[in-house]
Amino acid sequence: MTLRLPCRSPYDWASLRAFLAKRAILGVEAAEPCERSYARTVCIGGQPGIVAVTFADDALHATLHGPDSSAGPEIALRLRRLFDCDADPAAIAACLSRDPALSDLVAARPGLRLPGAWDPFETGCRAILGQQVSVATAIRLAGKLVAAFGTSLAEPAGTLTHVFPTPAQLVEADVALALNMPRARGAAIRALAAVALADPDLFAPAGALEDAVLRFTAIRGIGPWTAQYIAMRALKLPDALPVGDVGLLRALETGTGRPSPAALLVRAEAWRPFRAYAAQHLWAADEALPREG
Repeated sequence: MTLRLPCRSPYDWASLRAFLAKRAILGVEAAEPCERSYARTVCIGGQPGIVAVTFADDALHATLHGPDSSAGPEIALRLRRLFDCDADPAAIAACLSRDPALSDLVAARPGLRLPGAWDPFETGCRAILGQQVSVATAIRLAGKLVAAFGTSLAEPAGTLTHVFPTPAQLVEADVALALNMPRARGAAIRALAAVALADPDLFAPAGALEDAVLRFTAIRGIGPWTAQYIAMRALKLPDALPVGDVGLLRALETGTGRPSPAALLVRAEAWRPFRAYAAQHLWAADEALPREG
C-alpha cells in the first residue's frame, strides 16, 4: 500500500528527518545518514508492519508493508501528525521572527516542523527515559526497553526487528532492572502504562496546555519538563515549552551567560502561541553548535 500526503510549503524535510534520525530507537526506527527516508515498525489493529517515508514534490510518500488496506486512513492521520504536515509555516515565521534571536534561525530553516508522535505512549516512555540524561543515553535505554519487552517481527527488515512495547507489556515489567536505571524512572513508566490502560483518553486532544500538563504531572514520576514534552509531541500542542531544558537555555547563551528558566519563560511570552516551534528552532541551533572533545 502506498500513500501520498501533501504538505504545506515550505516544508523542511531534511531538518525533521535529522531530528528523528538522531533519536531513532534501535529495532523500531531507521534513518540512515546516506539515505533520504525514514522507516519504522508499526502495529495497527493487532497487525504489525513497516512504513517507509520519503519526501518529494511537496508531499510525503509512504510505503506500507503488513497492515491491511482498510487501515489506510488511520495510518495517513498518524503520519500527518508525526510529520506535522498541516502546520502554517507563514504564520509561525511571522510570529517568531519578531524576536531578534529567533529571526535568523527562522530564516535559516524556513518550514521547520514540530515532530509529532506515531504512538503517544511510545513518546511518553521516551520522555521519561530522557529525564536528566543526554539524548544519546535516552535512545540507548529505549533500545534496551524494546529488546527486553517489545514484540519481535515475524519477518524483520534490516535493523527493523521489533514493535515498541504496549502499555500491557510494561505495566508489570521490572523496567529498572532490565535497563539498569533508577527504580523511580522504571516505576514512572509502569505508572504511565497503568494510566494508559485505565484511561483510553489519556492522550486525547486537550483544550488547554495547562490541562494537559496537569493530566500528566498527576502521574507519579512525571514532572513539568516531561509533561510539556509529551504535550508538545504526543498531543501536538503548539504552545508547549519544556522551560528548564538545557538545550534551549544553551542555545540562547550570550556573552553574559545563559538565561535562567524563569527568564526564558518571560521571554517566551512573545513566542506565543508557537512556543513549541521556537523550541524546535532552538534545539536545531543547539545541535548544530560544535562541542568540545
